[in-house]
Amino acid sequence: MMRRRTTLLTGCTALTLALAATACGGGPVSAGGGDKSLSGQTVTVAGVWSGSEQKNFQKVLDAFTAKTGAKTQFVSTGDNVSTVVGSKIEGGNAPDVVMVPQVGVLDQFAKKGWLKPLSPTAQQTITADYAPVWKKYGSVDGTLYGLYFKAAHKSTVWYSPNALTQAGVKPPKTYDEMLKAGHTVSDSGLAAFAVAGEDGWTLTDWFENIYLSQAGPEKYDALATHKLKWTDPSVVTALTTLGKLFKDKQLIAGGQKEALNTDFPGSVEKVFGPKPEAGMVYEGDFVAGVAHDQFGKTIGKDANFFPFPAVDGGTAPVVSGGDAAVVLKDGKNAGAGMKLLEYLATPEAAAVWAKAGGFLSPNKKLDLASYADDVTRATAKSLVGAGDSVRFDMSDQAPAAFGGTKGAGEWKLLQDFLRDPSDPKGTAAQLESAAAKAYQG
Repeated sequence: MMRRRTTLLTGCTALTLALAATACGGGPVSAGGGDKSLSGQTVTVAGVWSGSEQKNFQKVLDAFTAKTGAKTQFVSTGDNVSTVVGSKIEGGNAPDVVMVPQVGVLDQFAKKGWLKPLSPTAQQTITADYAPVWKKYGSVDGTLYGLYFKAAHKSTVWYSPNALTQAGVKPPKTYDEMLKAGHTVSDSGLAAFAVAGEDGWTLTDWFENIYLSQAGPEKYDALATHKLKWTDPSVVTALTTLGKLFKDKQLIAGGQKEALNTDFPGSVEKVFGPKPEAGMVYEGDFVAGVAHDQFGKTIGKDANFFPFPAVDGGTAPVVSGGDAAVVLKDGKNAGAGMKLLEYLATPEAAAVWAKAGGFLSPNKKLDLASYADDVTRATAKSLVGAGDSVRFDMSDQAPAAFGGTKGAGEWKLLQDFLRDPSDPKGTAAQLESAAAKAYQG
């Protein structure tokens, strides 16, 4: 299942994706033949990726093996990375490296004393070649622990050009226009949206884009750190806006019940699979990887995207996400794990996945020609050229108990809201109760 928070805005305006971060740099294991100094060692890497994402990341790990002689073993944690890694540490079987998809989990790991600070080589690379925002999100209390290898833009709406053309619809500029276009698509015979309600993280992404545009970046920052309560009227307003979509059976493929039984890959299949059921699916840039790898779609021709549109006169949102590599102190080969991080910081490593697709790198030294299609290439260019204004996925910043656990916290409460969106104020109260408990813990 593709990692939830990462997105590609579409349209180059929205793509001002302040994601402008960048990794790059060299290090002991940067480009070159390598001296096979790690031969005989095995680096264990844990992460949320499965399917095509895991397959493509394995290509990166194989390139590391070819360079250094170190073997690698990838362990897929599923979405509950915090729980799985915690149990492995307690059981004396800690991985060496974890690809952490949430800022809140990185913060949690660091405060529990599980992480090794990045090596001077890795720190120098990040300072020189990443936008400050990525260093900020990889640091806890002034110490840098995380290297952002894979970035995502979570403000993109992917669509079937054929479906929109047949309906006579053009990509919308505002949220209201998007819902209106959705009804036109529905009238032409396809549902407007495939919604992956079985995966609660996709619902948090819907909320965050609406909230950032409607309430603005200052309130977004305050809510992300729980300095603003979830019972604030701005939250109720955003839930009300989201509820209009959720309760409209014309807009959601199969209605609410089917949405709750549709996972993320399934939502992409409903738009780009052999039997299309919807014209659009909202999620991050990684939608392209599934559409291409699993359904053979040509990105830019058979599958394209437009930026998540502005809500109620606000600015079009730019929500980002990313997976940060961290090294665990208790890993049996943590030293070799740090060498892997130094390798992941190079454009050489990023190029491996970039060629495979379904990937954005914040590494400004990565040659844009490494990307396989023009849509991704243009997005990556905007990403790297962007500044520090991007807002990181809100639920990824929260404690895992609230923002990153299947069947609990924000994920579950927004699934309940999808099932019955009739009481936004009541849902806001439940979200506040769960958030207060998690942030205190």
